[in-house]
Amino acid sequence: MSRVRTAALRWDGEGLRFRGRGGDGPEILLDGRSGHGPSPMEALLLSLAGCMGVDVVAILEKSRVPLEHLEVSVEGERAEGPPERYVRIAMRFRFEGPERDHLPRVERAVHLSAEKYCSVFHSLREDMEFSTEIELE
Repeated sequence: MSRVRTAALRWDGEGLRFRGRGGDGPEILLDGRSGHGPSPMEALLLSLAGCMGVDVVAILEKSRVPLEHLEVSVEGERAEGPPERYVRIAMRFRFEGPERDHLPRVERAVHLSAEKYCSVFHSLREDMEFSTEIELE
């Protein structure tokens, strides 16, 4: 597999809407006003949640932790002035399936994603505050 990834984006001709795709994948819509799709900054949060979610599911499968449902929510706080980057991101992982005795393996999966595997997270600035929260239901 190539280490190089590509993406292309084109302006829709209206407002701040752009259509694009990664490689040969399906087309997505980004909207700077969040009216017809996520804004680029919301898409970044979705990318982080997706990246860590994929890691966590894969790690829990290898650890043989039962998983029925996973919901990842993310909140990002942006700086006051330009470029209004994220200065704080907080994530909540809601799991259904794991029992209380699986909690150490669930925590390890989230930790490994953030510390080692999630390429989206490691592409962000190092001085950004980051936290995670885990809930077993």
